[in-house]
Amino acid sequence: MNKVILLSLFLIISSFLKSETKTIHVYVALCDNKNQGIVPVPAAIGNGQDATKNLYWGAGYGVKSFFKNKTTDWKFLKSIPSNNPLILERVLFKHATKDVYLLADAYDGAKIKVCIEDFLQASNGQKPIHINYEDKKLGFGGNANLISYIGHDGLMDFSVDVAFKPITQQKKDVIILACYSKNYFTKHIQKAQANPILWTTHLMAPEAYTLKSAIDGWLNNETGTQIDERAAQTYHQYQKCGIKGARNLFTTGF
Repeated sequence: MNKVILLSLFLIISSFLKSETKTIHVYVALCDNKNQGIVPVPAAIGNGQDATKNLYWGAGYGVKSFFKNKTTDWKFLKSIPSNNPLILERVLFKHATKDVYLLADAYDGAKIKVCIEDFLQASNGQKPIHINYEDKKLGFGGNANLISYIGHDGLMDFSVDVAFKPITQQKKDVIILACYSKNYFTKHIQKAQANPILWTTHLMAPEAYTLKSAIDGWLNNETGTQIDERAAQTYHQYQKCGIKGARNLFTTGF
C-alpha cells in the first residue's frame, strides 16, 4: 500500500512539474543613432523613440516582428500598456505548443542605461512584474524563468550602479545579445548570481533569430554548450559569416 501511495504522489508531482508555466522576459533597448555610441544605421530603423520600424523591434528581424511574423512557434497575444513611460511598447506572446509566455519590452533608445539596469536587477530576482492573462497571473521581471537583453552594449559607453541582493531562489538563466557582452557584463552577472546561458565575445548583430534559436534550446532543456552551438548555426545561416566565426562569437557560462 505504501508503494502505491508513493507512486501516486510521484506521478502527481511529476505532472505538476511538467505543467508548470514558464515565463521569459526580453529587455530591448531600441537602436538609436542619436543617443547611443553605435555605427549609424539608416534613419528609419535608427530612431530610438519610434519602435514601429526600429532595427531591434519593428524591422524584419526585430524582436516584435520576428516573433510575430516569421515564426510559427509563437503566437502574438496582445500589446499591453505599461505604466513605465520609458517602455514605448510591451507585447505578450505564448508558445504554440508549450505553457510558456514571453514578454518583450521596447525601451526608448535614449534610456538604454535604464533598460540595462532593469535587466540586471531582474537577473538578480528584483523588480517583479505581474501580468494577468485570462485565468493566469504571469510573473515577469525578477519573477521570470529566463531573462534576456537585446541591443547595443551600452556598458562600452557608461557604467551602471546596481544594488544586488543575495538570492534565495534558483539562479536566473540569462541571454545577452550585444557586442562583446561577456567582456562587459561579466562582473554584473556574477554579482547578480545569474547563469549566462548565452552571450558574445565580439561585434554582432543582436537580431531576433538568434534569440529565438537560443530559447528553443532552453525550452528543450539543452546544456549551455548545445544552446551555444544552436546560436552559432542560426547566426551563420542568416549572416553568412562562416560557421567558425559564428562559433567564436558565442559562448556560454563564465
